[in-house]
Amino acid sequence: MALRTVNDIFFALSARRHPRVMMFREAIDWVAISSQELYRSVCAVASALESWGIGKGDRVAILSENRPEWSITDFAVLLLGAVTVPVYSTLTDQQTAYILRDSGARVVFVSTEKQLAKVRAIRDKTPVEKLVVMDAVETAHASHMQRLLKDSPAEHLVGSLQTPEVAPEDLATIIYTSGTTGTPKGAMLTHANLASNIACSLAGFDVQPGDISISFLPLSHVTARHVDFAMLYHGVTLAYCPFLEHLPRALLEVKPTVFVGVPRVYEKIYTQVEQKTKAFPKSAIYRWALSVGRHHRAETLAGRPPTTLGWRLANRLVFSQVRGGVGGRVRIYISGGAPLGRELAEWYATIGIRIHEGYGLTETSPVIAVNTPQAHKLGTVGKPLSNLEVRIAEDGEVLVRGPSVFNQYWNRPDETRAVFTEGWFKTGDIGHLDADGFLSITDRKKDLIKTSGGKFIAPQPIETSLKHNALISEAVVIGDKRKFPAVLLVPYFPLLEDWARQNQLSFASREQLVAHPRIQALYHGIISDLNRSLARFEKLKKVIVIADEFTAENGLLTPSMKLRRRVVEERYHSQIEHLYHLAESEVTTDQKG
Repeated sequence: MALRTVNDIFFALSARRHPRVMMFREAIDWVAISSQELYRSVCAVASALESWGIGKGDRVAILSENRPEWSITDFAVLLLGAVTVPVYSTLTDQQTAYILRDSGARVVFVSTEKQLAKVRAIRDKTPVEKLVVMDAVETAHASHMQRLLKDSPAEHLVGSLQTPEVAPEDLATIIYTSGTTGTPKGAMLTHANLASNIACSLAGFDVQPGDISISFLPLSHVTARHVDFAMLYHGVTLAYCPFLEHLPRALLEVKPTVFVGVPRVYEKIYTQVEQKTKAFPKSAIYRWALSVGRHHRAETLAGRPPTTLGWRLANRLVFSQVRGGVGGRVRIYISGGAPLGRELAEWYATIGIRIHEGYGLTETSPVIAVNTPQAHKLGTVGKPLSNLEVRIAEDGEVLVRGPSVFNQYWNRPDETRAVFTEGWFKTGDIGHLDADGFLSITDRKKDLIKTSGGKFIAPQPIETSLKHNALISEAVVIGDKRKFPAVLLVPYFPLLEDWARQNQLSFASREQLVAHPRIQALYHGIISDLNRSLARFEKLKKVIVIADEFTAENGLLTPSMKLRRRVVEERYHSQIEHLYHLAESEVTTDQKG
């Protein structure tokens, strides 16, 4: 079936009569939703929206964690030719109010009593006319979604709705960018933008009906929403996991066959393996298994499972245990949303897991390139999709042109003009295409650090290498307009605290822990090791070990878990200034001496 609009996915799902299109966990078990049930639920919500006067072009916001009701609402909105506006559940009241006001959302679907209270608190600052709550919440201030579903007759048909003809060029969604540097902008994506990307992004992957994928990446982010649409389009069953902390249990219970994650999830799995194997004799077995795996890494990356006796033993003792932690049945591993990092990709290949890294942006609906089983190269983000053109500008910026590239930001003509050059979308990323057509991304253009000596430093590769160390949770390279680069480090505290206890270091707080001379020496040693592989101008001269964790809640990460570099530098401005002041003093003292 030629995919022209996102609604075509819904109609295809309805026609399949699949007994298990979606799954969600109730108190003690997983419950399946059939294609017929999904069809009835979408029609019921669409009918309610229609009765409230929602029609073509109207904006409807969804403020919820991942759950079937998210997708049901999304399909219902799109069916009416209306526009879905996803809102991250972790946003503050003010951030939520901004998106609702800027988009002109008339109706908001919220998941819980907490989210309902958030919207009620700012409702008078927004154009919101109707609130719908998904949970069974006792309230007179919102309609109940479950009641909407029950009140609709089971035989309700799409044909009885006054649904307009939805064309490929019609607006489907406004997705607000995470805002790593400033005010979020609403990227306007049409049905054609989304459909053209969904039709191509999984080409070359053997996904099919009967496969299962867990939907745990926030659906407010374009990557997760695209993945779910693409999986449903290919007949894959979606199992919804609303909270990241529930993922380990969901993996063991659902046993997915396709796993799509962001680097932070893959990093966490790696860190847990390192932590669980640090004590003897596990450590010796683990290190031996890794040495065996390294000898067979090329076979894994080529898609040829190793068969030697040593590999089979290492697999049975160690590698199969790691795969067992993600359910034991995953055939396809995909990573997107941020750079995976070569070291992490190599570690997974060492234990027999080939991760297919991809790359994209909200404005490109989102996938630009992805490694596939047939075309895979470690250290790259794969080849561009077949319906996209990619070229590299003179300054190294990646430019994209094709049907999945958006046309404009919502109410932002100046910002729209700024991101296009002669019909090409400027991604803001620095990269290159190799002779085989594989794309590599070096860094964000705006994140490049220029030292006072005029040298440019790409911070992301350095930060990614540091985060491959199990003792480091976050790393932020600084040094713009400074004489030398330095780094802010956030420890992985569970492992660091274990290390401190084993070494009889007493501490009453994390502040005391990171200030301890032995902890300082530990992290300075890690930096010294890394510096051996860096160019002279890239070497990190100073280290600040931070006692805080970076989260979306404290504003240091975006809701999609990307680093807010400028916010971090502002938050720790005094410590950074003190560090460079001390360095200047040391130089002056040395010169006097």
